[in-house]
Amino acid sequence: MTIKDIGPQPQSFDLEHATLENENYRTVVWSGRYLQVTLMSIPVGGDIGLEAHPDTDQFLRLDGGRGRLQMGPAKDQLLFDKEVSDGWCILVPAGTWHNVTNIGDEPMQIYAIYAPAHHKPGKIHQSFDEGEADQDDQPADWSVQPPVSRPDKHG
Repeated sequence: MTIKDIGPQPQSFDLEHATLENENYRTVVWSGRYLQVTLMSIPVGGDIGLEAHPDTDQFLRLDGGRGRLQMGPAKDQLLFDKEVSDGWCILVPAGTWHNVTNIGDEPMQIYAIYAPAHHKPGKIHQSFDEGEADQDDQPADWSVQPPVSRPDKHG
């Protein structure tokens, strides 16, 4: 299933099916003025990458696989530690360090909602490393961003 990010236009698709079919580390499927939807596929033993978004709240939902969720106020204080699986949601407040590691025996399929938008509309990263190396992954100029934007932090 291929979904074209059409920007802040009305859109509808089978989100669970799209999430389960996604094979890319990250696929941006819809970008609005105030939020964004991405699909993620995390390989066995892989993770989303320890990070904190100072100005971005996140909602993540697992539609397949099993993971270990860790969150906390600092990258060396991940006090929230929980196993998550199909159907679980993860709510990450802005500024919170977080990571989800695939502890299952199949790819972990996730969709994420960022508010505000965090990536370039339609952006696809086939792997974690590709996403980290991408220098052209900024939200659209028409998206509403905080007046002062602080850079993400990575572990």
